Amino acid sequence: MQQQVQELLASESGYTLEQMAGKLDTSVREIIANLPAEMASLAGSETVWQLIEELPSWGKLTAIVQSEGSVFEFKGEFPKGTIAHGYYNFMHHKNPFHGHLLVDGIVEVALVSKPHRGAESHSMVFLAPSGNCVFKVFLGRDAERQLIPEQVERFKQLKQQLAAASAAHS
Repeated sequence: MQQQVQELLASESGYTLEQMAGKLDTSVREIIANLPAEMASLAGSETVWQLIEELPSWGKLTAIVQSEGSVFEFKGEFPKGTIAHGYYNFMHHKNPFHGHLLVDGIVEVALVSKPHRGAESHSMVFLAPSGNCVFKVFLGRDAERQLIPEQVERFKQLKQQLAAASAAHS
């Protein structure tokens, strides 16, 4: 599988994680697990909810949900929420981003640094028990389409911490 993932990465097609999973008839999680170590770090549910609680402090981000080939995007500050009735409910009345995340429906998060259409790109990929992506959060960009440096630094630090924690548990 690792060789097949490498071949897709080397192609000029710029495949998304979902497209790669489709081509190799596997889950997004399996694709992430076979990316080069410098491209991705995986963490369990304890990190998922810490990160979701922290995301509102990151500033403008892009949240993406892909379903059946369609892509839905929200650009702005990630909303605050609370857990009730088995869901993490985004209910901040001043934020136009609303919704409900099934708490048991997200078990892992991957921090992925993978170029997108030739541009540097960093995302947090929230994974379901099936290994498929529930949603992604990409770092924000400024008016010149450049990544926000403070977010990049914060992302890289978190990714290093996850890699170190993973190595310690191996």
